[in-house]
Amino acid sequence: MKITVVGAGYVGLANAVLLAQANEVVLLDIVKEKTDLINQRKSPIADDLLEAYLANHALNLTAVTDKDFAYKDADYVIIATPTNYDPEDNFFDTSAVDGVIADVTAINPGAVIVIKSTLPVGYTREAKERFGSDKIIFSPEFLREGKALHDNLYPARIVVGEKSERAEKFAALLAAGAIREKVPVLLTGSTEAEAIKLFANSYLALRVAYFNELDTYAEVRGLDTKEIIEGVCLDPRIGDHYNNPSFGYGGYCLPKDTRQLLANYEDVPQCIMTAIVDSNNKRKDHIAEMIIQKKPKTVGIYRLTMKMDSDNFRQSAIQGVMRRIKDQGIEVLVYEPNLQADRFFDSPVIRDLTEFKEKSDVIVSNRLSTELDDVQEKVYTRDLYRRD
Repeated sequence: MKITVVGAGYVGLANAVLLAQANEVVLLDIVKEKTDLINQRKSPIADDLLEAYLANHALNLTAVTDKDFAYKDADYVIIATPTNYDPEDNFFDTSAVDGVIADVTAINPGAVIVIKSTLPVGYTREAKERFGSDKIIFSPEFLREGKALHDNLYPARIVVGEKSERAEKFAALLAAGAIREKVPVLLTGSTEAEAIKLFANSYLALRVAYFNELDTYAEVRGLDTKEIIEGVCLDPRIGDHYNNPSFGYGGYCLPKDTRQLLANYEDVPQCIMTAIVDSNNKRKDHIAEMIIQKKPKTVGIYRLTMKMDSDNFRQSAIQGVMRRIKDQGIEVLVYEPNLQADRFFDSPVIRDLTEFKEKSDVIVSNRLSTELDDVQEKVYTRDLYRRD
């Protein structure tokens, strides 16, 4: 197979590496610096397994910026470009996906287009009509940042939004690249597949919000959060996972997916979907208030990233906390090694960790690190388990 993957983010790169083990894969991106790194077998994103596979495995993978070269003769074109939801206008921006579909149908109308980008429910069905093509399939991804290739090699399930021979063939391509054997495969309608992605991520957001509200209750009442969580999670129906308190959910998927799903409920009765979004905002209000009550002159933000071993801080919860603190006139400093700029949200970025510790009255850390062990008395965190 010749397979083209569009978008060298963590979804696109992980799929490209997975499939390049046994297929000819062309990875298309608009950023030449990314394609150059990939062709040098270096990962442009932080993911240990991706870095190892690029460096040490025989992959039939070429990264390019030329869309004509990328799309020509491709059997499958996988779209992994970013989409985003604007809650103010109730608008999901799918322009990047639209652009790829238009180009592929013009350059190589015989290619099967598989969308991995997150979409509003009903997009695929509408796109088939709008572009006059029956070759568009949606297949949701369920990858974690920093663990994207791992989750492709050991997938919990493969979902393809079409009941057809070509959908079976595409699912088989993904399964063939995986290390896990007998991966569950589910072929559904396109709209059902879109809903699966949004409902799965909204449930994860719900779980984050639940344990965060448990922690808020314990903090306000002076109780031991860890003891409560351990007692609750010994119930096998609940389980001891995804239960570490944080400043809120963030990142590429959960914020936009929960808001998008809520928008799809416009004419449908619901309570929980609104509560998930509201709870995440309320949690950041609470965290900020706990920090403000300490009456610091200077607050240091230790890392903007949302997760451990990640270089992504898109919509990370700590940024919302930071804004709330600054609104009270408190000086805020930022320590973020992955940030090249000298200022972030009009706050100075300090790259020397010792200087950062000395200048901060309170150090705010969503996830704890051994780097802060010598200043524990300054640290405010809700991290109990030193994991995500």
